[in-house]
Amino acid sequence: MAPGLAHDTDATAAEAGHLWWLVDRPNLYIKIPATEAGLPAITESIANGISVNVTLIFSLERYRAVMDAYLSGLEKRAAEGGSLEGIASVASFFVSRVDSEIDKRLDKAGADASLKGKAGIANAQLAYQAYEEVFSSDRWRALEAQGAARQRPLWASTGVKNPEYSDTMYISELIAPGTVNTMPEKTMMAYADHGAAGTPVQKAYDDATAVMTAVADAGVDLDEVFRVLEEEGVQKFVDSWDELTESVRTELEDKA
Repeated sequence: MAPGLAHDTDATAAEAGHLWWLVDRPNLYIKIPATEAGLPAITESIANGISVNVTLIFSLERYRAVMDAYLSGLEKRAAEGGSLEGIASVASFFVSRVDSEIDKRLDKAGADASLKGKAGIANAQLAYQAYEEVFSSDRWRALEAQGAARQRPLWASTGVKNPEYSDTMYISELIAPGTVNTMPEKTMMAYADHGAAGTPVQKAYDDATAVMTAVADAGVDLDEVFRVLEEEGVQKFVDSWDELTESVRTELEDKA
């Protein structure tokens, strides 16, 4: 859907409903950004039986809000007598962009270089811990008993941007049950060639917490990092959308 609607709840929900009706395919996912305005639109869309790909998730706080929005949508649909069968959702949690932003700030703060390239994976590992907590709760079990499907964590932005880092690290360290990894072809081929499974995510929670604490103690404002990443992410989507629509418009005019 048009990313320019990311900060308009009503318009996002309306566009999601329109696209769902227009495409009319059971395997369709409507992509909705995880902005504050996007959260109630996610709930409304799920309540209407629309499958959703929630995108641009960077922080644990926002990820928990996304999971709550999903469960709230299922609960609303069930309360209105709707079926929960066939509704699907993924929560796209971004990884490498977190390192790109935090590494710059670590350099600026003169922090220990050993902290660089660690936060993206640690942040995602803690997101999986939150996922396990939410989807083992009594609240979830009640919905699951009515036919609901889990909202799967999806690792996004898993291509390595810093050539000094292992080209498979965002794959190796984020292997966990029920997850999706939308790796670029170059990264997929690299893992097929020389990749190996790293530490199981469920065994990394303590170390991940220590990494994020150390990054914050080094002077990095994590809340500011996640705010900037969300704003930049929305703008990148808008720019890509504008480029696409302009390209289509030009092609149509040339053929007219």
